[in-house]
Amino acid sequence: MSRRDGLRALIAGHTPADEREAGFVDAMGALLEVGGDPFSRGFFTPGHFTASAFVLSPDERALLLVFHGKLHRWLQPGGHIDPEDIDVVAAAKREVSEEVGIDRVEVLGNGLFDVDIHDIPSLRGDPEHRHYDLRLLLRSPSMAFTAGSDAKAAKWVELDQIASVDTDESVLRAVRKLAAR
Repeated sequence: MSRRDGLRALIAGHTPADEREAGFVDAMGALLEVGGDPFSRGFFTPGHFTASAFVLSPDERALLLVFHGKLHRWLQPGGHIDPEDIDVVAAAKREVSEEVGIDRVEVLGNGLFDVDIHDIPSLRGDPEHRHYDLRLLLRSPSMAFTAGSDAKAAKWVELDQIASVDTDESVLRAVRKLAAR
């Protein structure tokens, strides 16, 4: 199965939490139908797919967040899908390994946990564009981590304390989903 077909199946199997996320699902389906390579970090119009992961602590009471230098807020680990990534799961796991040094994570659930589309400002010669972020839910085998070069800092945040951290609405939506599980 091609990466595009695999993602089409993942998106079709995702149940959005609200109308906004349902709109993201529809937009992602449409992006899969355009020409070109929407997995390429150089595909700017309208944007490209990225992969990220909400990493839960072993007891599932905390999320591991990284400080995103470009966006200046605490977010889940994630980033671009590289050509060698066979699928979204591989991309999300690689990003977790690069950003927080955790190599053995358990995938929770049978598909996407969340999806989001967000604007990325013009930086380092790249035009303003959108990230179509595909989000998994993972569990770490331990509390140990090492912030990588892609992350300015990283920390575990108790789920009931996430609202006190400088983050965005999509992370808060994920916490609400976790509370409803």
